[in-house]
Amino acid sequence: MILYPAIDLKDGNCVRLYKGEMEQATVFNDNPAAQAAAFADAGCEWLHLVDLNGAFAGEPVNAAPVEEILKSVDVPAQLGGGIRDLATIENWLSKGLSRVILGTVAVENPELVREAALKFPGHVAVGIDARNGMVATRGWAEETNVNVTELAKQFEDAGVAAIIYTDINRDGAMQGPNIQATADLANAVSIPVIASGGVSSMADLEALKACGAPLDGAISGRALYDGEINVADAAALLKS
Repeated sequence: MILYPAIDLKDGNCVRLYKGEMEQATVFNDNPAAQAAAFADAGCEWLHLVDLNGAFAGEPVNAAPVEEILKSVDVPAQLGGGIRDLATIENWLSKGLSRVILGTVAVENPELVREAALKFPGHVAVGIDARNGMVATRGWAEETNVNVTELAKQFEDAGVAAIIYTDINRDGAMQGPNIQATADLANAVSIPVIASGGVSSMADLEALKACGAPLDGAISGRALYDGEINVADAAALLKS
């Protein structure tokens, strides 16, 4: 398993939201590139970036800080938020991004996901964000009647690199991840699954590792900023 430190970008700052609410944002660093460098220096293997404004706008908004991050670190990074067409995907990959995360378009335009995964093999992931087992889109603002597992299974043969599964009700709440739902999803599909939302302690990471499903990794944000999880220790735990 891989630890993915999260850098969520809002108005150019590195923030964490509480349960996906934009008005409940805590700024942890006004220099996202410096934060990325700190995570890289601590030994992380990947970075997980989110353009929060972009997720609502439907197009990149925090492009400048993302580009600064890509110039500042050598570790691979994945980015979600506001990526909804092939031109944007191609643009980000050309700037050194390792993986794009497609969320809203996975629901609204699944053919785009298939086309992108075919054109850029290994560089396209699907972000599935859910409340109570149902998918939410457009920066988590819109609820759908789409079931998490049913959506994931649509992309079994598409060649996507990973699924990032986020339980919105756990995100930023420091109450632990939804281990059962994450494990159920990972056991239901052959696509590698990355756990996200509520990972707040080393015990959470141990529980995910022992959940009985072949998880690819876990994303954590607030716990890293609060000092509840040490990047080097977490990376070592997940590798062991």
